[in-house]
Parts: sequence; structure tokens; C-alpha cells
Amino acid sequence: MSSAVHSTQEYDMDTRSLSSSHRHPQDAPYVHKVGLPPKQNLFKEFKATVKETFFADDPLRSFKDQPRSKKFILGLQAIFPILEWGRSYSFAKFRGDLIAGLTIASLCIPQDIGYAKLANLDPQYGLYSSFVPPLIYAFMGSSRDIAIGPVAVVSLLLGTLLQSEIADPVANAAEYRRLAFTATFFAGITQVTLGFLRLGFLIDFLSHAAIVGFMGGAAITIALQQLKGFLGIKKFTKKTDIVSVMHSVFASAHHGWNWQTIVMGVSLLSFLLFAKYIGKKNKKLFWVPAIAPLISVILSTFFVYITRADKDGVQIVKHIEKGINPSSVNQIYFSGDHMLKGVRIGIVAAMIALTEAIAIGRTFAAMKDYQLDGNKEMVALGTMNIVGSMTSCYVATGSFSRSAVNFMSGCQTAVSNIVMSIVVFLTLQFITPLFKYTPNAVLSAIIISAVIGLVDYDAAYLIWKIDKFDFVACMGAFFGVVFVSVEIGLLIAVSISFFKLLLQVTRPRTAILGKLPRTAVYRNILQYPEATKVPGVLIVRVDSAIYFSNSNYIKERILRWLIDEEELVNKSGQPKIQFLIVEMSPVTDIDTSGIHALEELYRSLQKREIQLILANPGPVVIDKLHASDFAQLIGEDKIFLTVANAVAACSPKLMVEVV
Repeated sequence: MSSAVHSTQEYDMDTRSLSSSHRHPQDAPYVHKVGLPPKQNLFKEFKATVKETFFADDPLRSFKDQPRSKKFILGLQAIFPILEWGRSYSFAKFRGDLIAGLTIASLCIPQDIGYAKLANLDPQYGLYSSFVPPLIYAFMGSSRDIAIGPVAVVSLLLGTLLQSEIADPVANAAEYRRLAFTATFFAGITQVTLGFLRLGFLIDFLSHAAIVGFMGGAAITIALQQLKGFLGIKKFTKKTDIVSVMHSVFASAHHGWNWQTIVMGVSLLSFLLFAKYIGKKNKKLFWVPAIAPLISVILSTFFVYITRADKDGVQIVKHIEKGINPSSVNQIYFSGDHMLKGVRIGIVAAMIALTEAIAIGRTFAAMKDYQLDGNKEMVALGTMNIVGSMTSCYVATGSFSRSAVNFMSGCQTAVSNIVMSIVVFLTLQFITPLFKYTPNAVLSAIIISAVIGLVDYDAAYLIWKIDKFDFVACMGAFFGVVFVSVEIGLLIAVSISFFKLLLQVTRPRTAILGKLPRTAVYRNILQYPEATKVPGVLIVRVDSAIYFSNSNYIKERILRWLIDEEELVNKSGQPKIQFLIVEMSPVTDIDTSGIHALEELYRSLQKREIQLILANPGPVVIDKLHASDFAQLIGEDKIFLTVANAVAACSPKLMVEVV
């Protein structure tokens, strides 16, 4: 009751002051009209739109007013950033890069062997993929911190998709490899194309929530796949879903498990997790979890060699091809049905690889306060995968675990990737025979310890707190990967992300505004309960551009607000609604469907004897309102710069009618 009295008193003061200024025009505040922007040249407007869409970062800015020779040098530096930062390279930087390169090499070698098995390829192909691609990236990449090579999620995705086309990777090993190289080639083509055409914004359609869920589900799936090597099981399901994997595990419990393998696997996994715990507890000991995998491989290989545990059923790697990458140009399918399969698999792998690499690059760039050019990154990643596909590599990208170690080791530039590549080269040339007795259990333990970090509980909880719909997307992707397959989980992640986007576009928010006490400011009454409605006036704000996809909904939603308000007015005995003010500040654009919806709203209001008033339409919107003659239809005097101006124009008339 007291708030109603307060509202009435405030209304009386407002209407008296406005009535007074209405009777004395010389004392009235100047009301600025909404400006109509000058007519734009169609070609210039189109050019500006294209530039803002694809060249928002103005990549040619440094080329302006430069001589031709300087432009040539700048062009080379744009393609090969190493030519720019290499001029200021010093021994102090090399020392940091050398230590970082050696550290990530000790981590990548055992991981690469394991990740190759995830992709159903021989172990040497994982090492190949950490030799050529990092060299290419070091010359073309713009990130100082990314460590390049095979990663668990992409390896699993590639292995799953390839296996769906070629059922038995062992019996059809040559054909399987050819399809893997083909998929890698077209993954690179996809990445280069996206970067060259500056279409990097497409990867942003995969929301953060969907990525968290997908990565978590993939981590669980990868860990489950390692139970084969961890338990010493020989016959294992080809499927990746948790039901099939657990059925395969328990079905072989009585005759398929090997106790020596289990003891070794549990011991090594415990050691790796303990090393990771030490690294987390003391940041200065980051090198402990980095070299722990290599130590595990050396110790377990030596143990198997001296005890000949392989004769007791402990499965070993057996053989890794010696020598550097052989050419695979003639193995890529450039025609036929296999090429189309390679294109399809390559596009999917390319998008996931890009998403992971760009996310990692941006994270570390922000920590070191430098800019990362996403389009240059795509070209660099794509080029290295194209060259990689011709040198017996499969899809490589930025690895989060290795990049984190690279960062913690004090890397200064991409030279750390060159150092890592040289170490892998030496390994391929001289050391691979020593891995003959490496047990599969240690590779499984290394992969399990590596992917545990991909299950981000804190991120999932934060998503739950911030946005419940995002959490649904996260869980949809997670359960899709875990209970069905990697590709279905990815499809669910993309689908839910797009559905959320469509929902936001087709069902934008609207709000009723009220006047904040002692101000001329109008805000959402749900956010500011102290804001009071203006008697006889309904003020609605539309928080979105008005397009064909939402114009009908916005019109109907405004009419529903009006009906609800009229019911409240009738019950409380307040003045009848005579004005509907639509606050259009957030309306960035409007199309013909939107204008048609406004016309229908105007006619509906006429039947109710309610005037339609618009407040603060932007330049694009006001231009289209005039071009469509809608401004003339409602009257140009019904379009105001602010809600306060619109209310001031309505209130004196209301005061006269009420009095």
C-alpha cells in the first residue's frame, strides 16, 4: 500500500513538472531527435561489412605506406614468423628453449608410441608425427609455447573413424595406413583453407561447455581402451562405448587377464600419478612428472628384458621401425571412394585438432601477454599436416600436457619444438631397437595418467553454476562419447551448441522497464525492484536484433506483456495503458520480417487505442525504418532518443486525462 502511495506521489510530481514545462515551452529541456544516418554507398557498405567479418584485425595494416622491398620482407615474415623473432634471438633464449625441448622430448617419446596404438597404427608413426610437423610449425606458427605432436583425443577420434571404414586395421594394415594419410592430408587442407579464407570463427561454434564434456568423455573412453594393455587381455572389443568395453573386460576375467601385467601396470601407474602429485604440490619440480614416463619406459623395458617376462604372457611392443620418416606421397588417395572417406574423416579431425590447438595457444599467449593470430595458426597447423601426410605422419596438433611442460620448463620461442624434433630424430635413427621389450602395460599407464587431467570437474561445476543449459550441452557430449561413440558424442556436442544458439536467436529476452527513483533512468523491474512503472505507459525493451527467425515471437511477446499489464491495471484501478514504448537500444539490426512484425504490432495497438512509440533505435534500424516508410506510418514525432524523452512527451497528456 505504501509503495502504491509512493508511486502515485512520484507520478504526481513528475506530471506536474512536465505539465509546467508543457505550459512554458521556453523552460522545457531541449529534446534531441533521433538522427538519420547519411546514405551509404552500397559498394562501400558491403566492403565495410566484409572487412569487419573477415579482416577485423586489419592484417595489412603494417604494409601501408611501405616501399615494395619492405612489403616483400613483411610478407615473408607474415608467412614465416621465425624471420621476425629470429633476428632478436639470443643464447639466453636458446638455453631456455634447449631445456624445454629436452624436457618435452622425454615426455613425448613414450606418449607418441602409446598414441599411435590409440590410432591403430604401428608405434613408429607416432614418433614420425613428432619429427616433421614440429619443424614445420616452428617456422610458421605464431605461438611461443605450443608443443606439437599427436594427442590422445585426436588419435582416438582418428582411430575410431578409420576403424568404422576398415574393420580390421591389422589384416588390412596397408589400406588402413593409406586412409590415415589421406585423412591427415585433407585435415591439413581443411585447416589451411579455414586460415587462408579467414574462417577461423567457425570453430567458435563449438561451445566451451561442449568441449569440456567431449574432452572428459574422450578421456574416460581412452582410459577404458587402455584396460587391454593394462590387464594383458589379448581379445578385446573394437567398440569404444563403456558397456562393450566393460563386458569385454569381465568376459575375459577368468582366462584372459595376466597377473604379471597387472602388477606391472598398477605399479607404473602409481609411480606416474605420484610424480604428477609431486609436480602439482611443488611447481619447481614440474620436471618430475615430465620425465617420469620416460623413466617408466626405461625401467619396465629393462625389467622385462632381464626377466624375459614376455614369455610369461606380458605383451610387449616387439618392434619399432628404425629410421626417419619414409615418403608416403604415393599412398594418399586422390580419387575414388577412399578419397571421399578420407575427406570426411579429415574434416572432423581437423576441427577437433584446431579447437584444441587454438584453445591451448590462446591460454598461454594470455599468460605471457602476447597476441596469437588464429588464422596464421590454422595455416601453420594445416601446412604441417599436409607435409606430414606426405612423410608418414598422422594428424598432429598442440598437446596440452606437453605445452604446459614446455611453458613450465621456461621455453622462450618455438625453437623448443625444433629441439624436441631433433631428439625424436635421434631416437628414430639410433634408439628404437631398445624399445623392443617395452611392455604395453607401461604405455597404457602413461596414457591413463596423461588423460586423467582432461576430465575437468571444476570446469563442469562452474558451468553448472553459471548456465544450466550449457551444463546440459556438457553432459550430453560427455555421455554421448562414453555410452555410444566418439563421433556421436561430437555430433551431440555440436548439435546442442547449435540448438542453444538457435534458441537464443529465435527466443530473445524482453523486459519491462521502470523508472529508478530520483533519476531519469529506466531499467528492468526484475533486476531493480525499486524501479516504478509509469502509469498509463508500458515500457518494453527488446534485447536482440529483430530478424525473420524471431520477429513473430517478439511481436507476440510484447502483446502478451501488454495483456498481462492491462489485467493488472484493471485490478488495481490505475490509468488505462495508452502508450507502448519499445526501447530499441539493444536492437542492432532489423530485416523486412522484423519491420512487417512492427507494422502488425502497430495495427494491433491501434485497435486497442494505444500509441506505439520507439526509443533510441540505432543507425541501421532507423535507416531501415525510414526506408520502409514505417517511421512515417507511426509518425516521426513518435520516435525519441531516450525512454525519458518518450515518457516526458506522454505524461503531460496523461496528467490532463487523469485530472
